[in-house]
Amino acid sequence: MLTHRRRWLALAVLCLGELMIVLDGTVVNVALPSIRADLGFSEANLVWVVNAYMLTYGGFLLLGGRLGDLYGARRLFVGGIALFTLASLACGLAHTRELLIVARAVQGLGGAFVSAVALALMMSLFTEDAERAKAMGVYGFVCASGGSIGVLAGGLLTDGLGWHSIFLVNLPIGLAVAAFALKWLPPDRAPATRTPLDLGGAFTITGSLMLAVYAIVDGQRAGWASVQTLALAAGALALFAAFVAIERRAPAPLVPFALFRRRNVAAANVVAVLWSVSMFAWFFVIALYLQLVLGWSALHVGLAFLPANLVMAACSLGLSAMLVMRLGQRTTLTLGLALSTAGLGLFVLAPAQGEFIAHVLPGMLLLGLGCGIAFNPLLLAAMDGVPEAEAGLASGVVNTAFMMGGAVGLAALVSLAAMRTEGALAAGAAETAALHAGYRLALAIGAGCSLLAALAGAWFMPRRRTPAAVPVATGHP
Repeated sequence: MLTHRRRWLALAVLCLGELMIVLDGTVVNVALPSIRADLGFSEANLVWVVNAYMLTYGGFLLLGGRLGDLYGARRLFVGGIALFTLASLACGLAHTRELLIVARAVQGLGGAFVSAVALALMMSLFTEDAERAKAMGVYGFVCASGGSIGVLAGGLLTDGLGWHSIFLVNLPIGLAVAAFALKWLPPDRAPATRTPLDLGGAFTITGSLMLAVYAIVDGQRAGWASVQTLALAAGALALFAAFVAIERRAPAPLVPFALFRRRNVAAANVVAVLWSVSMFAWFFVIALYLQLVLGWSALHVGLAFLPANLVMAACSLGLSAMLVMRLGQRTTLTLGLALSTAGLGLFVLAPAQGEFIAHVLPGMLLLGLGCGIAFNPLLLAAMDGVPEAEAGLASGVVNTAFMMGGAVGLAALVSLAAMRTEGALAAGAAETAALHAGYRLALAIGAGCSLLAALAGAWFMPRRRTPAAVPVATGHP
């Protein structure tokens, strides 16, 4: 039986590891102009610095969750941290475009193994409702704020030490997380039975998603009706059909479709896919708007995200848990998503000569408030009622939904923004005005996805209230 102190130390290790993983999904965003200039990326190919990470991350989350269930969550967590740290070293030393993209893909693989089991480990550490609500508030803050903290960290490091430093800083952190994980995380328990791994399912769904994103990213250059784009789309559909067929016949499928018969799990994953598009629009597109339209430095862009981080921390560590206990998961989730939609809507209205106080700060505050409130109930809903033997799988499923929605959504947003920008340039608009037009379109689509997520949560999420006898969590251990 773990002591109270050791449980919270274990949670700190899980959160630090997860924060490092989440940060690397967005820490590169403000460094992208520097990376592009240094390594000679084109604007269309630059998105692969982000997508190479997200695709392997999202593609292997399901396999990682199943590996954790079968062979030990702590073992996979430590192994994932080690792989991620080594890949970070390769990113920091990269001197070619190809090496950086490959190293980012390996980073995503290590990150997938860490994230796939971190939430499951946290749920097994805290079994009482009140303590679990506190722990989920802390974990939810890490997940929700990691992206915007990454933008801040990326700005500070890029301006101060260069873009290589955003990867090299992971080395001491990764070593510390691995050492503390071996010391404080509970030892793995051997499963009662061994079941075969569904490697066919893992590789078919990953290949399907990669082909789909490549078709979207390169669709504007090659032509949306070109042979290449249509062939890639057909290949993606064929692999997805193969995945479904494999899952229906596999003795131990990667994704047992019976899992989605739980209404809360199905609804949480639908919301995760839609919301992820708006989240990546926030981290990626707004960072580019601040740099390339408003002309801010990487450091100033990072600092612009700081108010959102502070608000998100306050909500995730206190307000969100309190609202879940009093209002239930559905109402709290819908409220948070509605506030996020309003925040992105303000950025859609922001002008090409925007100012921080009038046009940036209000949207940042609403986004921080909305995300800080919504992440906790989303994670709780995705894991609610799932047996411990399938906790890793359920964790992997919701993380996959979020990251794959973000990867495909970001690819689509970047392509549509580039199309609008090129059209504006062809019509004689100045470069800054053309970029602004493209980013506004991307942000409008992101806001629309956030609104759809709010409506899906309100309509499909089951009405569930936490018993009044359970004390309201404060968010502090």
